[in-house]
Amino acid sequence: MSPVIKSVHGRAVAVPGDDIDTDRIMPARYLRCVTFQHIGQHTFQDERFDGRGNPRPHPLNDPKHAGASVLIVNKNFGCGSSREHAPQGILRWGFKAVVGESFAEIFGGNCTAIGLPVLTASPSDIQDLMTFSRAHPDAAVAIDLEKKEMTFGARRVPLDLRESARKMFLEGLWDSSATLFAAREQVKAAAARLPYLHDFAVTP
Repeated sequence: MSPVIKSVHGRAVAVPGDDIDTDRIMPARYLRCVTFQHIGQHTFQDERFDGRGNPRPHPLNDPKHAGASVLIVNKNFGCGSSREHAPQGILRWGFKAVVGESFAEIFGGNCTAIGLPVLTASPSDIQDLMTFSRAHPDAAVAIDLEKKEMTFGARRVPLDLRESARKMFLEGLWDSSATLFAAREQVKAAAARLPYLHDFAVTP
């Protein structure tokens, strides 16, 4: 089984803007990687650097937000292509959860599959959270998946996520490969009962 995820604690950073697509999160030229091991460094690459490699003003380039583990976004985050490299980059940058107004469905599913909770809050609560993270970059926030709520400063706001995803996080079932390997004896037993894998004749 994969690790149980009941809560996320850490500092937050806001990357504002509606309809931030997966190409902006992870440019296509980085899709050629053989593994995801070093892809995190290229997250928001073209947003963070110009064509000569000079840093642009961007929240993830701000030393005040170094080490933040909760990403705060706006509406329709992760739209565009279904590339799994985008959530992989976010996870390997160091984020443990993403909170926003709404997410593209495929992006949300890809995040769930790698243990990265994506949760939604109302636009007004997201705006307050963005304002808080800018004003208090060192302050911790807390996400409780069991209670579906987030605490920051003196505020506590409700969160939402698909119940199927919430159950997978709370029960440690979000990694389908790990779940399959954990049940390998049952898989072998089921395969042994399938006649088309064993008891069939091959005609010349």
